[in-house]
Order: sequence, then structure tokens, then C-alpha cells
Amino acid sequence: MTFDTVVGQGSITNTLKNAIRNNTLAQAFLFCGPRGVGKTTCARIMAKTINCLNPTENMEACNECESCRAFNNNASFNIYELDAASNNSVEDIRSLVDQVRIPPQIGQYKVYIIDEVHMLSAAAFNAFLKTLEEPPAYAKFILATTEKHKIIPTILSRCQIFDFKRITVDDIAKHLAFVAQSEGVNAEPEALNIIAQKADGALRDALSIFDQMVSFSGKNITYKDVIDNLNVLDYDYYFQIVDHILQGHTSDILLILNDIISKGFEPQHFVSGMGNHLRSLLVCKDAVTVQLLEVSEQLRQKYLAQAQACPLPFLIKALEINNQCDIDYRAANNKRLHLEIALLKMCALCSQALTMPTAQAQPVQMPQNRPTQQSTSSTAGHDPLPAQAAQQQPTPTMTTGHAPLPPTHNPNPIQTTTPQPSNNSTVQQSTAPVSTGSTSASPAQPIVRPRGTTSGISVNKAMQQAEQKAEEKEETWDKTFTQENLSAAWNEFIDRNRKEYPAFTAAMGKYIPKVNGNEIQFNVDNLLFEQDAKAMDSLKTHLKNVLHNNQFKLQLIKMERPAEIEAYTDKDKFEKMVEERPYLRTLQTELKLEGDL
Repeated sequence: MTFDTVVGQGSITNTLKNAIRNNTLAQAFLFCGPRGVGKTTCARIMAKTINCLNPTENMEACNECESCRAFNNNASFNIYELDAASNNSVEDIRSLVDQVRIPPQIGQYKVYIIDEVHMLSAAAFNAFLKTLEEPPAYAKFILATTEKHKIIPTILSRCQIFDFKRITVDDIAKHLAFVAQSEGVNAEPEALNIIAQKADGALRDALSIFDQMVSFSGKNITYKDVIDNLNVLDYDYYFQIVDHILQGHTSDILLILNDIISKGFEPQHFVSGMGNHLRSLLVCKDAVTVQLLEVSEQLRQKYLAQAQACPLPFLIKALEINNQCDIDYRAANNKRLHLEIALLKMCALCSQALTMPTAQAQPVQMPQNRPTQQSTSSTAGHDPLPAQAAQQQPTPTMTTGHAPLPPTHNPNPIQTTTPQPSNNSTVQQSTAPVSTGSTSASPAQPIVRPRGTTSGISVNKAMQQAEQKAEEKEETWDKTFTQENLSAAWNEFIDRNRKEYPAFTAAMGKYIPKVNGNEIQFNVDNLLFEQDAKAMDSLKTHLKNVLHNNQFKLQLIKMERPAEIEAYTDKDKFEKMVEERPYLRTLQTELKLEGDL
């Protein structure tokens, strides 16, 4: 009935009231926005207010004058509403234009409200354009639409446009609480919040759902009644599943999922809700983003409590798994198994990514010079690591409350022998426990290393550190190697890098390299082989580490192609056949075969 009763559109209602107060009304208005946000309501209130004979100081209708009473009784001759969805022809617009010529009988303005104006035909728009361009002073047009892009530009340019926004969940919940209080209905805040979320920004839908719940529950609306009646999955399911994921209880997760499905909920609906739940936990990790959470205060505290127990890397990785599950869900044949695998992947994140406090660093004596002897890998096809790099493998640590992502398991662990330490130099090394037992962690801060942490990440990092240190110190490796050592290292590189460098390793496998003094000679079909800089660098690094020699030179030798053989003609082919089978000549003579032969 008044502008103050419009929910969530304060900027628009204030603008309209100021225009009425200052008598600066435009000739035409366009109210656009999603459904149920108050476009038609604002149009009616504005039409009533500008014709009110005694408006209040706040520019609201008095509801007592003759014009207001006529409007309240739906008997006002100054306000016309036209549904463009069912009256979209030129004849309908022509009838409207004829009515515009008649001045108002009571009040100051004649107001024409055209709802769903985008449904007008192109001819109707053109017929309406002339009237909209030069209307009489007493005529005001208010157009309402949900699809502004369908209105022709010539109409848009002659209207004052107001974009209505979606109503927030908090605003809808507060208005529902006001309605419940006015109607004597007891409603739980969580129940009203669920109704507001289900309305999806439309106050009209929220009021319809509220009426439905009053019919279902009577004067007492509870949270359980709402989720049962609206087929909404309870928040507690998501909280329980996340708790079991953090604790690694896979069996409990599968039982809860079975309970959800047995109650008739679509698994994809659960996937969508799980994504929203993880997103809510993520925004609760920072006090700045908590305001993005559109839930009741009691539920907000529950989210904040669970968010403190969830490491940030886990939430990001779990969101990625859930999103991929949602994308691939429709294409999956066994949809339930597809969902269960996604939940078990999330569970695996926390079962492996344990929180590890930072270990106290202790000085450990290390040899100054690079060792000259190093044992090869215990398993064929593995690149042995220099002993100094193996000693410098860092131990992954994470501060309390933030667990690291699960380490990448290396199916080919590298085993090396540790050289005897000398007293020449010392380095700082983490006290994380290792398999040799040479260094142990402090009893006050035990370190729990999950299974599978012998990963390729730490090994590769150690190799990079060793290579960088070798370049900085410019150390010289000049261990003598034989043809057998070279062949073994060569084949080892091919086996380990077939997937990463398929063309490069295929070319390597065609020819056998040869040792010529301090040179490694390698035959190639063409010199394009050396243009793969990344593969060449990887090969040289591998040979340096395995052969323990960085003084060799890799020389590519282009193979000379044999002279090309000219193609045989049909006559040449026949003569060649005659040499092996002379009776063909007799056959040709007796049958008198001629032609190309």
C-alpha cells in the first residue's frame, strides 16, 4: 500500500518519493528486474501516490481522500493496467492511445501501467512510440518487464529506467518474520531462512511458500516441517559428512549417503548442496568473507566452528573434486558409485594430509666434497640421486590448523647410500625421522608421517638443489665410465621418459651411443633432434648424475642416407622376373603378349 512496505528496494523508492516531492516526474518509467521483486507493486503505489490529494510529509498516500479510496476499491478511472502478454497487438495499443486523449476526472494524472511490456509485437511498439514520444502533460506511463533486452532502443531512450535487484535472503527472512508476527504465527528463524533461500530472491514466491507452510503446520512453523514439506535436505547431513571426512570414517559416510538416497533425494541435488556447504566453510575461513554467508545467526556459528577444523588446502581440493563430480555426473553410468568415489577422494585428502609441526633444526656434519662412489638404484630403471642431494631432502611441514595436500606418491623410490661424514663443514637439516634412523625428532614435538610420503616431489626438489649447488661451486665430476655404464644409463633414461618425451626417446632407441674418449657419440637421422632443448637438458643432467661425470661432450652425428633407388618401370619389373623365372619369356612369346612389356 505504501513505499515503506516495498522490501529490499530502498534506493528506488527513495528516488521516486523525491521525484514526487520535487515535482520532477518523468513522462515514462521502465521498471525492470527478475520476478517477484516489486516492479508492479511499485508502479501501483506510485500511481496511487501521485494522484493523492493529501500526501503525507514522507510522500506516502493518505488512504483517506477520494482518489485513494477509489484506488483501494479498484474503482479508480485514472489508473489503467494493461497486460501486454495478452494485449500485444496494434489494435490494443490504438485503444490505449484513444484513452490517453481524455484528461483525468479526479486527481492530477492518468497513469498507464503496462506489465510484461516486452511481449508487445514490433508493430505494437511502433504504434506506441508516437504517443510515448509526445504525451499530454497529465499522462504518465509505467512499463514493467523481466526482459529489458527485448525492448527496442527507441522505447528505452524515452523512459527513465529503474533496475530492481534480487531481494536478499536476510531481507526476505525479516519480512516473513514481520508477517508471521502480524498474523500471530510462531515461526523458527531457521525455518524462515529456508523459505527465503527457496524463494531465490523473489518475495512473492516467499510469501506463497509461507502461506503453504501455514496451511501445513498451522500457527507453529518449525524447521523440520519446512524441510519435510519443501523436500529440502537437512543441513545436519552436510555437517555430519564433513565431520566424518575429517576423521576418515569412510563407512559412516557411505551409510549417511545411503540414508539420504533412501529418503528420495536425488544424488545430484546432494552434490549441489555439498558444493554450497564447502563454499560456506571456505568463506568462513576469513572474517572478511563471513558476510557472504546467507544463513541464520545460529547456523552461522555452526559453520564458523566447523570451518576452524577444516584446513584451507582441504577445502579448496574438496571443492575441486565436488565440482568435477557435478560436471561428470550426467555422463556417469553408475551415478551412485560416481558420487561415492568423489566422497572417498575427499576422505583420502584428510587421511593422508596430517598436520605436522615444524621440527627443530639441528646441525649435522656433512662431507664437504662430493663423493666419488654412489650405489645405483635397487630397482632397474630408477635414476640414482647424488648422496649430497639425498641428505638435503627437505621435510614438509605445515603450521597447526592447515594440513598440506596429500603428497604425490612416487612409485619408484630412489635409494642411495649415505657417505661417511667428515668434520669439514656442517649444514642445517630438519629432524624429521628417516628410515635409516640417523636423526630422530624431538620427543616434545612428535612428527607423524603418513604412508606414501616418499614422494617424487621431495626427490625432484633435492635434485634441483643439488644441480644448482653444483653449478654455483663449479665442481668437477670426472669419473671414468665404460660403454656398459653408458648403455645402462641411456636405456634407463628411455624407460623413465617415454611418456614425457615420446619422439625424443623413440629416436634414442634407434641407435646405440658410443664412448670415444671424453665424447659420447650418438647417430641421428637429422639434426632436428638437438632442437628439443628441454629433452636434451634432461638427458645431459641424467647422464651427469648416473655416470658421475660432467666433463663429457654429447656429439650428434648425422647419418648419411643411402642413395635413393629409382622406381622400377613395368618393363624393368618384368625383366627382373624373367631373370628368376626364364619360362616367363617363353610364355610371352607364345601368347604374343605386347604392350608395356
